[in-house]
Amino acid sequence: MPDNLTQKISEEALVARLRAKDNLAVSLLYDMYSATLYGVILQIVKTEEIAEDVLQEAFLKIWKSFDRYDEEKGRLFTWMINISRNLAIDKIRSKEYRMRVSTDAIAPGDYHSDFGSNAFNPDHIGLRDVVETLNPDQKKIIDLMYFKGLTQSEISEEYNIPLGTVKTRARSAVKLLSKLFKGSV
Repeated sequence: MPDNLTQKISEEALVARLRAKDNLAVSLLYDMYSATLYGVILQIVKTEEIAEDVLQEAFLKIWKSFDRYDEEKGRLFTWMINISRNLAIDKIRSKEYRMRVSTDAIAPGDYHSDFGSNAFNPDHIGLRDVVETLNPDQKKIIDLMYFKGLTQSEISEEYNIPLGTVKTRARSAVKLLSKLFKGSV
């Protein structure tokens, strides 16, 4: 699919086509979001091969559960990034992953993939710049959740912050980021 077609479709039009089970829309969705989602996943799982597997799982889950996406609750990208992030966290918590990491003799930098070399860089979409506008408490929570892959409970325990405070900071940061992204899109 040429890039010029990918850039011309609006999120609303893409959602409508996905709801209609248009197979071409899945290709468009992949072209538009795969590199960014891959980067988020890679930040969590740390291994390109596993990140590629999780990305495939994510797109399969997105396609199969698309009828559950609700535009009123948030943007398509936010919904997809949450699915991808959750699958990546599930992967690193799995027994299979822990066994592989403990027995894998190959160093993390030994995997080389063309896909990973040009994939997600938060600076490409200005994500780091936007996150920098948050207050320090919100920024810390977003960094830990989305760039380090920690859950809210893990943040609460590891940084001795009440869980309610973590949730409140995360919610207010996501609301602010959403407003900032809508203003820049």
